[in-house]
Amino acid sequence: MNDQQLLQYYQNQQSQSGWFSLLHVMIEGMVANVGEAQSHPFLVQMGETLAERFPLTPAHTVGELEGQINARLAAFNWGMIDIDASDTSIRISHMALPVPAEPAQQLAWNHAFSAVLEGLYARWMREQGGKSHVSLWREASPSATVIHFRYQNNQ
Repeated sequence: MNDQQLLQYYQNQQSQSGWFSLLHVMIEGMVANVGEAQSHPFLVQMGETLAERFPLTPAHTVGELEGQINARLAAFNWGMIDIDASDTSIRISHMALPVPAEPAQQLAWNHAFSAVLEGLYARWMREQGGKSHVSLWREASPSATVIHFRYQNNQ
């Protein structure tokens, strides 16, 4: 199975009838009512709350951390990550992002769902010993189903 087929498999597993549609309608309605910029902090907070409800155990290596996050994402049917760590930052590539049924809704969904993931990953990183002044943010990505995040001290 090649990478594209693997991603398609994950995406097919993620879109349960009803639940995904309800979630998408709720997020779409919120963004339509208050705008993307105003909904972003709320969605980040929802990700942080989710991370609080589903904490990770302390990881001793980057590989352990990646494995724990991937296990949690698999339980959620939310895809998988790859962590690339350097001396100064960590890059989290989230692959196989759930996709809406309508391709025209993909961009709005990516923005909303990545805000949730931003809160989720930031909280998990702090719980692993990360400092509150170290930031996690979304980077540009050329793919509709891959989101890149960077965790780095900007001071």
